[in-house]
This record gives sequence, structure tokens and C-alpha cells, in this order.
Amino acid sequence: MHFTSLTRQPDDPLLKIIGQHAADPRPGKIDLGVGVFRDEEGRTPVMTAVKAAEARLLETQASKSYLGPEGDTGFVSALGRLVIGDAVSWDRVVGLQTPGGTGALRLSAELLARAGVARIWMGSPSWANHAPIFRQAGVEPHMIPCYDLTSQRFDLDGFLAGLDTATSGDAVLLHGCCHNPIGIDPDATGWTAIADRIGQRALLPVVDLAYQGLGDGFDTDANGARAILAAVPDALLAYSCDKNFGLYRERTGALFATSADAETGGVVLSNLLALARANWSMPPDHGAAIVRVILEDDALTAEWRDELETMRQRLESLRAMLAEGGRIGTVDLGAVAHGKGMFATLPLSPTQVEWLRDRHAIYMAGSGRINIAGFNVAQVARFHDALRDMAVNGVA
Repeated sequence: MHFTSLTRQPDDPLLKIIGQHAADPRPGKIDLGVGVFRDEEGRTPVMTAVKAAEARLLETQASKSYLGPEGDTGFVSALGRLVIGDAVSWDRVVGLQTPGGTGALRLSAELLARAGVARIWMGSPSWANHAPIFRQAGVEPHMIPCYDLTSQRFDLDGFLAGLDTATSGDAVLLHGCCHNPIGIDPDATGWTAIADRIGQRALLPVVDLAYQGLGDGFDTDANGARAILAAVPDALLAYSCDKNFGLYRERTGALFATSADAETGGVVLSNLLALARANWSMPPDHGAAIVRVILEDDALTAEWRDELETMRQRLESLRAMLAEGGRIGTVDLGAVAHGKGMFATLPLSPTQVEWLRDRHAIYMAGSGRINIAGFNVAQVARFHDALRDMAVNGVA
């Protein structure tokens, strides 16, 4: 009788799409819903650098004993120095391993709540899980509409105006690169303006960097995050290796915190370790060990970066092919070329999304978000044709 007060929760819409697509017997069906990278054959392969690192671990790993709530400190140090660079003096940085980028975000939310931060501001729309993560921890999300789906543009002035309504001490969530679900990032001038405004308003930035290397290139994709970290005394950086190392099921992530000085950083780390201990006790090791082995070996690092660049170029090429469709009905595919990374959100109604699924076996989120990597080259033309068919039929 203890659970009778519970109510059934709605199914996750993206997980529902997975099931629908799998059950669809039609040949040529297209899955644009699930956020994983795919090659031209529709596979999500294991990177060769990852395979090599795993082979090395198999030969050399002598124990499966616990590492502690901080996880693999070699992984944390190598990744942090690679990502943060010289944006912040390393004595101001602390970090720990987390179960994926989601674990890093959850830990961020709990640290904010413990520090008395009551609100976090974020551009709308954002990743569907962002608001629930912070709300569950007691930090209330406040949305700032700042994306135009028709033109595929980021409204910098609108975002800055939204930040002007924040109160000193509030937090602000930022997508480090390759925005999910829009795929549109601020340019360099925009990042500078955002960093300046955050500093002026004394806000605490939480940067979610989950797709580094899939936008303009690995180093360039870190510029926004580095600009933010360099502009303020305190910040959080949630990092995911799922996409750029292809370690989806290994749940490999890290959380970094910058503070005004090393003494404050030590206090922050002690709180993060206590929160991690209460949440998952020890993070899973395998994915972090793979990344550490790669980053500690120059040849493996070069091999991984070459593979990552090939993935980035595939996404860029697919965007260009999509954009060649131009304006079809109410959808201007040409604007998709403005975007970066795996995702774009098209100005499609739920009715249109359902029609494309039923009529053409094209599966996407109800919001119109598409995974660019879900296409192969032939399917791009099919998608153009499906949109034309929808326009001819007047589906709105």
C-alpha cells in the first residue's frame, strides 16, 4: 500500500520514437530521433583509438578495485587541461569524474542548491533534460526565449536582455558548443558579450560542453567555454565524452569547478565529493580509463582527433546537402547551414511531424528536432521529397 499515492509518469518521447521506428516494417525508414552519431551505413562504430586503448587496458590493468568518489584522477587532469587550456590558472580548477555529462549536470545542480542558489537561467529551447535536472535538485529553471527556428538564428540581444532580469547570485546555463536541440551557437563576439554580461550581473555560469569537436573543430569548439571561465571567479563546466569519444554506454563525463583561489576550490571539491558519494558512491571506470589512455599517448590522441574530425566533416557535409533543398513550403532548409553539430530543430508542427512519420516513415522528435547524423546521402533527397509532398498536400 506504500506506493498507492504514486501516479504513472508519461513515457519519454524519444524512447517511444525508438520503439516505433524499430517496429516499422517499411524499407527505407529514417530515424532522426536518437541522438547518436551514425556513419553512412547507419552504424555507431567504436572508434579505432578506443579499441586500441581497450586492448592496452586488457593487457595492463591489474585491478578492478574502487578508485574513490573522485574517479580516475589521471583522466580528470588530462581532460581538464586539454579542454580548459590556459583560460584559467590550473591552481584555481578542481574536478572529478562523473557518470556521463548528465551526472556532471546533476552534481552541478546539487552543488548550486547547497550553495543557496535558487534560480538558473537558460536559453529556450534547451535540451529536454536540463530543466528537470535542476528542478529536481531544488534550483528553479527560468527560460529565456532566444532562438528563431525559421531563420535558425540565435538572438543575442534577447538573451542578454533576459540575463538583465537575473539577480546577482543566480546561475546561468550555457551550451558550450553545438547547441542541443537547435544547433546554433553564439559567434565569438556573442560569447564575449555573454561573458561580460555574466560578470557584470555577478551570475554563476554552468557550461554544458557535450559535443566538443563536432562543430568547428576540437580547439575552436572550446573557445566559448574558455571565454566564460576566464571572465568570472566562479564557474562550473559539465563535460561529456559520450559523443566525441563514442562512449555512449560507458557514461563517461567530468565536472570541473573554477574558484577565485585554491583554498576556495578545496572547499568546493570537498562538497562535490560528498555529494558524489551520496549519489553514486564511485563512478564507473572503464570509459574514463579509455580516455586517459588515449590522452596520455600522443599517437592515440592524434588517431582519435583524426577520427573525430572525420565525424565532424560528415555532419558538415550533410548539413550542406540538406541546405541545398532551400525553402520547401514553410521550411527554409537553407538556414540549416548556419548550424553546428548533430542537431537542428525545424519549424514543424506536431501534426507535420506525425504526417512525415505516417506517410514517409521519417521519425523525429515532436518538437521538430532532427539528428543530422541520422541521414545517409540518399536519404537527404528523400527528405526533401517528403517535405515537398507535405507542402503540396497542405499539411500544417
